[in-house]
Amino acid sequence: MRIGVLGTGVVGRTLADKLVELGHEVRMGSRPEGNEAAVEWVRSAGDLASEGTFADAGDFAELVINATKGGASLDALQAAGAENLAGKVLVDVANALEFHEGAPPTLIVANDDSLAERIQEAFPEAKVVKTFNTVTAAVMVAPDSLNESTNLFVCGNDARAKAQVIELLETFGWLSGDIIDLGDITAARGPEMYLMLWIRLMGAQGTPQFNIRLVRGE
Repeated sequence: MRIGVLGTGVVGRTLADKLVELGHEVRMGSRPEGNEAAVEWVRSAGDLASEGTFADAGDFAELVINATKGGASLDALQAAGAENLAGKVLVDVANALEFHEGAPPTLIVANDDSLAERIQEAFPEAKVVKTFNTVTAAVMVAPDSLNESTNLFVCGNDARAKAQVIELLETFGWLSGDIIDLGDITAARGPEMYLMLWIRLMGAQGTPQFNIRLVRGE
């Protein structure tokens, strides 16, 4: 599959590395063509890797991953082009964190809205699926590194898009029974607000290498 990864940070590069490892053609998108981090990633990732602008990545891709900073995601996706996103699955990994007042951060949007909903509203022809935002990048691509089964969440309005994303998650090592479909895109409010707890847990544990597991009663 041709996949566009928007964002050159740790999350974007980690996901792009895994996708190339799995045999996908990956184009990393950034605001300026020739972004230093993107160029360096292409050098290290091999023949299936390429880089360009957000618009280049959006046009190239059959599936797009938004791994930009949450506060810049809408601008980045506008740069990618609504016409390049139309009809495509758009996997939103971003968290709308605000660091203007230092740590811990706050959320730009919460309670009765979410970043994923704003993306879906801004790009109604895209098929937005929220996932991955509740774990650190290393766990996204290697869930077995935690040495036990944990849960990951997906939500979105399009059932076929969610099914496609779940299939992709399974190739990353996530077990189908551990991937929980929370419903439509409004359900993204929960996973996005969970970041406030995740940040505190990271501080308490002294590591981002953790996840949660849902334990059901009889």
